[in-house]
Amino acid sequence: MSLFSDSELTRNDFLGGRVRLLQPRSGYRAGVDPVLLAAAVPATRGHTVLELGCGAGAAILCLMARVPGLQGVGVELQADYADLARRNAVENSAPLEVIEADLGVLPADLKQRQFDHVIANPPYYRAGAHSSASDKGRSVALGEQTPLSQWFETAAKRLTPRGYLHMIQKADRLPDMLVACTGRLGSVEALPLAARTGRKAELVILRARKGGRADFQLHAPLILHEGDRHELDGESYAPQVSKVLREGAALPGFSGQ
Repeated sequence: MSLFSDSELTRNDFLGGRVRLLQPRSGYRAGVDPVLLAAAVPATRGHTVLELGCGAGAAILCLMARVPGLQGVGVELQADYADLARRNAVENSAPLEVIEADLGVLPADLKQRQFDHVIANPPYYRAGAHSSASDKGRSVALGEQTPLSQWFETAAKRLTPRGYLHMIQKADRLPDMLVACTGRLGSVEALPLAARTGRKAELVILRARKGGRADFQLHAPLILHEGDRHELDGESYAPQVSKVLREGAALPGFSGQ
């Protein structure tokens, strides 16, 4: 086990500085995806949240900053990232418990617990579908080692009745996600994320509910940037997206949000 030294880390602000995250200079670094995922969750004070594959903790810590009074648990396979998530929890004074484990082989005590919400940002690429990163942590984070169906199976088992799963993935994995929900989760909604007007959606956030029976909903794409193309230096996020990223607003586009 090789943990990150301070010289190997940067400290980055999320949610306009409400979350400060230690991240490796070289390796997997969180962008806006986990922030958007966290903003999709309709959690309220007192709810419990489990993140599968929490990495350094970006998504769950953003959610816990946005909704005070949550109790969080993160599961992370890689020891160095699990340690980093624990450090980030302390850095942000967040009641986050981090468990180093394979999500397919959870500790016995965790198997006895259920959660109001499960969130996940699984690797985007099927095994062998992308060139391996030279950094092991980044390679594990981006390349699928555990089948996507296993993420859904684990999530469904850990959810309370009527609990929600939220997952962000590449849009072309939506068929796999829908198949994985079958027999496990219902009331499925999908929110495509498109960079600009007229562009195809590259990502999708899926919401599903344990015991849900509502019809499938495919929402209109959420457009992340203003304008048809990037023309100026700096950010060009649409106002409603900027509020999500900088002010901790809820993500627009889903039912009830």
